Amino acid sequence: MTEEMIIAGFGGQGVLSMGKILAYSGIMEDKEVTWFPSYGPEMRGGTANVTVIVSDNRISSPVLHEFDTAIILNQQSMDKFEKAVKPGGTLLYDPNGIVKPPVRKDINIYRIEGTKAAIEMGNPKVFNMVVLGSFLKVKPILKLDNVEKGLEKSLPERYHKLIPLNLEAIQKGQEIVETVQTVEVEV
Repeated sequence: MTEEMIIAGFGGQGVLSMGKILAYSGIMEDKEVTWFPSYGPEMRGGTANVTVIVSDNRISSPVLHEFDTAIILNQQSMDKFEKAVKPGGTLLYDPNGIVKPPVRKDINIYRIEGTKAAIEMGNPKVFNMVVLGSFLKVKPILKLDNVEKGLEKSLPERYHKLIPLNLEAIQKGQEIVETVQTVEVEV
C-alpha cells in the first residue's frame, strides 16, 4: 500500500498539522512516511500545502507531481491541484470558500462540511480534525488508535487535554462525509 496525498488550503486551517498527524500515525504503524510542507512567507491567510506519503515500502522521493488523494480547503488550491489527482484518485473538499467545485469526471469526489461541523461543535479549531476523519472514512489507510498516538506525538503536551475533542471531531468527520461521485477503477 502506498498513498500519495496533498493537503492544501490557507495557512491557519491546520493543513500542516493534519499532514504531521498522518505522518506520525503512519510511523506508529511501522510504515514509511514523508511529510513535505510548503507555504508562503505570510503563513496565516496565505496558501499552505503539505504532501504526505504513507507506504509499506521505502519511499524514493517526497516530491510529487500527481496524487492519489487531494484534500482541498480553498479555491486557489482547487484551481492548482484538482488536475494533479491521478485518474481514479480521490478529491475531498470543504465547500466553504470554494466557488467552483471540482468538475473532473475521472476521480472520486467527496464533500465535507468541516467548517460548519467544527462551528457546531463549538470550536472552529477542530476543523482540520473533522476533515481528517472524513479522509480516514473514505480511505482507511491508518488505524484510529494510531491516529490518537499520532495526535499525542504531534501536539505539544500542554494541548493534550484537547485530544478527546480532536478525537470527537475525527468521529464527526467520519459521519458527515458526503459522496459526490465515485468512478470505477479499471484493473
